Amino acid sequence: MDAIHIKLVALWIMLMLVYLLGDVLRIFAGDFVPGEIEGQAITQPMLIFMAVFMLIPIVMIWVSLTADQPINRWTNIILAAALFLFNLVGLPTYPGLYDKFLIGVGLVFNLMTIWTAWHWA
Repeated sequence: MDAIHIKLVALWIMLMLVYLLGDVLRIFAGDFVPGEIEGQAITQPMLIFMAVFMLIPIVMIWVSLTADQPINRWTNIILAAALFLFNLVGLPTYPGLYDKFLIGVGLVFNLMTIWTAWHWA
């Protein structure tokens, strides 16, 4: 197995753990209302979107290990860039400094994923 595969897998695992840590801290900090997001009742489509969003790093672990180089490279670049933009847009909506910090860490991991995949020879 190529070192690039291992680096990409590690980056996706790290990103997933940062997302989960943010969710856990948000619960402990009390920065959420059960059944609501930003004052709106959570709907089934919203829950599906959240589930798909959280599955991206998990699926990318598998893709990074198994896909051929060109597909692997571009899938990592495109999805890391998409998550970067999604989180960058949502950054101002988070109230806690810990949330902003963890999203910033996630953005760095996204950039590291893009850089690693981009420089894959």
